[in-house]
Amino acid sequence: MSDHHDLSLTAGAGRRTWPGRDGPVSPRPTAGAPCRCRLGVLGGLALVLIVGGCAGYRLGPTSGLPAGTRTIQINLFQNRTPEPRLSEAVATALRRRVQQDGSFKLATEPGADLVMNGVITGFDRLAFSFQRSDVITPRDLSTVLSAHLTVVERISGKVLLERDVYGRTTVRVGADLTTAERQALPLLAEDLARSAVAALVDGAW
Repeated sequence: MSDHHDLSLTAGAGRRTWPGRDGPVSPRPTAGAPCRCRLGVLGGLALVLIVGGCAGYRLGPTSGLPAGTRTIQINLFQNRTPEPRLSEAVATALRRRVQQDGSFKLATEPGADLVMNGVITGFDRLAFSFQRSDVITPRDLSTVLSAHLTVVERISGKVLLERDVYGRTTVRVGADLTTAERQALPLLAEDLARSAVAALVDGAW
């Protein structure tokens, strides 16, 4: 064997070895590897910027405008049921829900971008449990409040949303049905308002 350091190739590994050194020398990384790393970093930064830029926007009928840009006026709904105080309870719940959601700004004066009107069409009760000592007297009632609402663009008069919405809750009757229903009314109105504002904000119109 000659004392000269001959260059040899390790079979199957594809690496160069130098006799007299500790081990094989790994091949140099290809020129494309750093480029791929840079592209990955740039892609991640771009995603962060896109997500951050969309934080103040809502999808849907707000048309890409920042939340709270468009204003809405909510009028008292016409009550076509014999139950009193429904219009006021529904209007209060709707206005509060719009303010909590923040997609639209509640207008307190005429001139809003959108106007919501509606008709309360039903107030129904269904007994689903009865007193143990009296199979005729209900103990628990399922109550449903129904309304038909429309949302109109004030300037153009275009109807942007028209649909039926419902509020549901259960009532423990106790000794006085009238008192129990009066206490349940805000819950009914709130559930109806939740459905109405969800249709307003998330609906495709």
